[in-house]
Amino acid sequence: MSGGSFSKVGVVGLGTMGAGIAEVLARGGLAVVGIEINDEALERGRGHLDRSTGRAVKRGKLTEAEQREILDRITLSTAFADLADCDLVIEAVPERLDLKRRVFAELDQVCRKDAVLATNTSSLSVTEIATSTARPSQIVGVHFFNPAPVMKLVEVIGTVLTEPAAIARVADLVRSLGKTPVTVGDRAGFVANRLLFGYLNQAAAMYESGHATLADIDTAMKVGAGLPMGPFTLMDLIGLDTCLEVLEAIYRESRDRRHAPAPVLRELVTAGLLGRKTGRGFYPYDSATEEAAPEPSAEVPQPLVGVVGSGPLAMAIVACCARAGSQVRYVAGTENKTESAHAVLEGSLGADELARVTGGSELGSLADCDLVIEAVAEDVSMKRSVLAALDDVARSGAVLATTTSTVPVIELAMATDRPADVVGLHFPETEGALVEVVSTVATAPQTVERAVALAARLGLTTVRCRDRAGFIVDALRFPYLNDAVRMLEAGYADADSIDAAMMLGCGYPTGPIADLDRLGLDRAVAVLRALYTESRESALAPAPLLEEYRTAGRSFRS
Repeated sequence: MSGGSFSKVGVVGLGTMGAGIAEVLARGGLAVVGIEINDEALERGRGHLDRSTGRAVKRGKLTEAEQREILDRITLSTAFADLADCDLVIEAVPERLDLKRRVFAELDQVCRKDAVLATNTSSLSVTEIATSTARPSQIVGVHFFNPAPVMKLVEVIGTVLTEPAAIARVADLVRSLGKTPVTVGDRAGFVANRLLFGYLNQAAAMYESGHATLADIDTAMKVGAGLPMGPFTLMDLIGLDTCLEVLEAIYRESRDRRHAPAPVLRELVTAGLLGRKTGRGFYPYDSATEEAAPEPSAEVPQPLVGVVGSGPLAMAIVACCARAGSQVRYVAGTENKTESAHAVLEGSLGADELARVTGGSELGSLADCDLVIEAVAEDVSMKRSVLAALDDVARSGAVLATTTSTVPVIELAMATDRPADVVGLHFPETEGALVEVVSTVATAPQTVERAVALAARLGLTTVRCRDRAGFIVDALRFPYLNDAVRMLEAGYADADSIDAAMMLGCGYPTGPIADLDRLGLDRAVAVLRALYTESRESALAPAPLLEEYRTAGRSFRS
């Protein structure tokens, strides 16, 4: 590998991130000058480099000879003057604007006039940093992700003052190091952090409001949205002080209330509970603290389940119940719909499973079911009429459930004479393993417990929440996707860059633009409208570009 137009690179600040960047550059065959404030800090930096490359040797990723070559390419110093002949200098000091501006003013004095100066800031304004020099056209942001030797994403940030050639040179360098550069404009948080921290902060606010527990929100986003970890586990890993700093930087620029740090986050930081590094954050991490065993759910026999509907969700629920060993009766509406539904089930179920399923067109066949699930189209009047009819036929003590995704559960429950027996069962993914059990102010506590136990008996992962727009997964997922569309709409970054940033920088299984196409723009707009109607937060209204694509019947990737 080669650094292209750069052959010697300086790194100022050799903490975990700076040392990681120096290692990446040296692995790429470049001569590196590492600068720290004093001898003690320099030795800490040397320790970071020795340990990181040493781990690579133990894992068989490097030979001892290669480790020596890498370390030999890095010259360590406490003198800024040693950066005089560098082609590029990357600043990686702590995330404080005043400190970064001082460093850049000093670099401007000691570095060659044609040298490019870069900041590894994760959330501060590159423009503000650039104006502390006499060469703002040569200043770029180059945001590596931690740990730098492992993470593939690097955000390359240009300001309105940066020469395009400087951005291109840095992007070429990043590419030559085996990383993926994503070129974006200068907005606080850039792409990955701006999208990620908006979502994390919203999760904190959701928990603080009493909508759902920490564990249920984390479980919902892992199992229901396919994320590598839940928001609270992730915040504890990042460090709550870092989360607070990033959110404050983004809020200073956006003035979007969703970026104003949730009070619970500020309270934890003030108390010194910063996450894993202090032994406690949202969760305790004291090794002496044993995780309490979950309370066992009340044992229930395999339920007899009734399902009303013939669409993909209804059929997925029928199949799930049959696979779990339950007898299932479904009412598709008409004889033709029943035949079509049965054909779908024949294609997905084995003979023994199919034998547990009975289809028909009369609601009366559901009279003795333990759990009756309404899974018809997302139409208020239709759902209300189905639930009212089920109220007439379902036995006393049966749990009545609606699969609504955008209509308040309470609005449908009140179509019956027994709202205490009604819950929402929301499946964020049609054939997913997660179900959100939604209780209203009218739902009896024993109904919720029974619904959770019945769903668990059907092999589903259950989480509980209150009856609020979007429930858990959709309430956190769709605003994040909407924010990504707003970035696209503003020309701030293209679809490929946005998707790459979230997949490579945050470990998401799918980028937000691709995820929108997968989930469907009709659904996205419907959920966002419900969130906006409930909250009146303008940022939750569907982005105009999203509305436009939906109206045109187009997907973003088509």
